Amino acid sequence: MKAGRSRGRGSAPRPVVLKLGGELLEEPGRAQAVAAAIAGLSSDPLVVVHGGGKDIDAAMARAGISRRQVDGLRVTDEATLEVVVAVLAGTVNTRLVAGVGAAGGAAVGLTAADAGVSLVEKAAPHVTADGTRVDLGRVGIPVDDGPPQLLLDLCRHGYVPIVASIGAGRSGELYNVNADTLAAHLAAAVGATRLVIAGGTAGVLDTDGTTIPRLDLGGIDDVIAAGTATAGMIAKLSACRDAVRRGVSEVLITSGHDLAAVAALVREGRRSGGSGYTVIEQEHRQKPS
Repeated sequence: MKAGRSRGRGSAPRPVVLKLGGELLEEPGRAQAVAAAIAGLSSDPLVVVHGGGKDIDAAMARAGISRRQVDGLRVTDEATLEVVVAVLAGTVNTRLVAGVGAAGGAAVGLTAADAGVSLVEKAAPHVTADGTRVDLGRVGIPVDDGPPQLLLDLCRHGYVPIVASIGAGRSGELYNVNADTLAAHLAAAVGATRLVIAGGTAGVLDTDGTTIPRLDLGGIDDVIAAGTATAGMIAKLSACRDAVRRGVSEVLITSGHDLAAVAALVREGRRSGGSGYTVIEQEHRQKPS
């Protein structure tokens, strides 16, 4: 079946949600390879969510705007928000959509503000590990507002929705949304079979730099409390915890640098075997001896 043709109106298979870290999309050649991989996966329902942190940082530097982050979350004032919207919804999203099309896929570029993909509201002040409360500014968090029918319709008709992490509140005000948080929310909202988060590291690493193959919800708290996780990984782990709690049965964190391995995880999840990824699960059960 060619990409973009309707799959009909019967009972459609549930999509997979793939979150791409912005570091995978900043270099043109790498972005083309990622786009080709997405096109190769488009025969099955797929929703892609992307960030664009380094592109945003570069644009802010050119504009003379200082960058500020807390525990992997970007503090977003009005000037920063303008840059975030321009880069994510404009440059990064359009470039990725065009690349998928050039590789033979059929992608549709969106933000969370499009047709109720995800309503957001202003995030509460963030509390750091030392108890400091930080107002994140124009940062939003997704809220439950029914299933994102547009994403389900696009998937059913053979398109790949590619969602930039920008959202809107009930009054139309725009917010910057952490891409991991949005991906986890959408995975639960569309009833995804799995959520695959592809970033810069081979899963969650221990103090020796070795990938932790499995991590349950209690283990997430332990990793964060021990200071093992970087600021960006803390945001990822918090998002994964929410996805698992909301019923996403398989959540995996992996490196996006091995695109063949990412594709295998999207298609088969942990059944694909291999290593270099962390499975997040509700509770880790030891195999009987």
